[in-house]
Amino acid sequence: MSTHDSNTSRVPGKNIVETAAANGSFHTLSKALEAAGLTSVLKGTGPYTVFAPTDAAFKKLPTGTLENWLKPENKAELISVLKYHVLPGRASVVDIGKLTAPKMLQGQTAAITKDGDKLSIGGAAITGPDIASSNGIIHAIDAVIVPTKH
Repeated sequence: MSTHDSNTSRVPGKNIVETAAANGSFHTLSKALEAAGLTSVLKGTGPYTVFAPTDAAFKKLPTGTLENWLKPENKAELISVLKYHVLPGRASVVDIGKLTAPKMLQGQTAAITKDGDKLSIGGAAITGPDIASSNGIIHAIDAVIVPTKH
């Protein structure tokens, strides 16, 4: 079994969007990415590190928040929130543990905190680290992180 494909444009396996869809815990995230028009970005070359809120994480949002974000007139806010979950580059959970406030694709930084062997980003615990995909890596988180409004 080859561990490296010499044609890097055709890395075997699923991209981030396909990996998230196949996982079964990210249905709401997949729907939000589609509504925001970000699936093509996350299917691209990358690499990206996605802190992916689980379906249970989206359920923790105040009632009506997600429905509001999914309205066409709020697409810019939805894009901002989703990009706040994406770190450019491929960062394993070990790499993340060495960071303090990485700059997210959205432009703001998100605080990384460590409590023993537990890592959090923006207050959301990483519950499912290092889900590999062909163009990056996914870390499941237990809350939706929201950038501060300026």
